Amino acid sequence: MKVMVIVKATAASEAGVMPTQAELAAMGAYNERLVEAGIMLAGEGLHPSRRGARVRFDGARRSVIDGPFAETKELIAGFWLWQVRSMDEAVEWLKRAPFNPDGSTPVEVEIRPFFEAEDFGDAFTPELRAQEQRLRERIDSND
Repeated sequence: MKVMVIVKATAASEAGVMPTQAELAAMGAYNERLVEAGIMLAGEGLHPSRRGARVRFDGARRSVIDGPFAETKELIAGFWLWQVRSMDEAVEWLKRAPFNPDGSTPVEVEIRPFFEAEDFGDAFTPELRAQEQRLRERIDSND
């Protein structure tokens, strides 16, 4: 199963506080273990919301809201994409992440599974499956 591991923003990440060399090294070592285990597909940190924008869709209207965004607890500071056997495996790997070792800044991380073709039932027709496969092949060829 493929999951997205979503690292929630904190007041520090929204303020643009960058990780220390020790924190970067610890995360690099953790990511290396994920890659060696065949778990990690991708992972990135995100700039604070002040550098972002949102687009609101309301019928035919589109409106743009520039950051920063007020609710830090609803913001994302980074993510991983993992390929795991189960949600339990994802949780066990996440428990090993080097977040908040000194207990000074709580960090919340969410794990969400991706939809798989079977989840869509009969609505995901053979034609739509073929279209999806073609798109994935085109994306893969862009690498």
